[in-house]
Amino acid sequence: MTTQGKESINQEPDYTEDLKKLGERIKALRIKAGYSSYEYFAYEKNIPRAQFGRYERGEDLRYTSLLKVIRAFNMTVEEFFSEGFN
Repeated sequence: MTTQGKESINQEPDYTEDLKKLGERIKALRIKAGYSSYEYFAYEKNIPRAQFGRYERGEDLRYTSLLKVIRAFNMTVEEFFSEGFN
């Protein structure tokens, strides 16, 4: 095995595009729910506002945090991922 092969095996995968899609989905659902402000939505759903803003920008989040966001939209995980992901 070459050095190049070892580097590709040990490299962390790049999740940038997936996180961007996740953020776009969260933002689209918030707007669809009638909230022009992410801060107001987060406040009403008892999610820290700064944290929710990071989610919409596509920054990494824990699975439990994602579940809290999905439940704030009164959705199942399947419903959440039914659009915007291939």
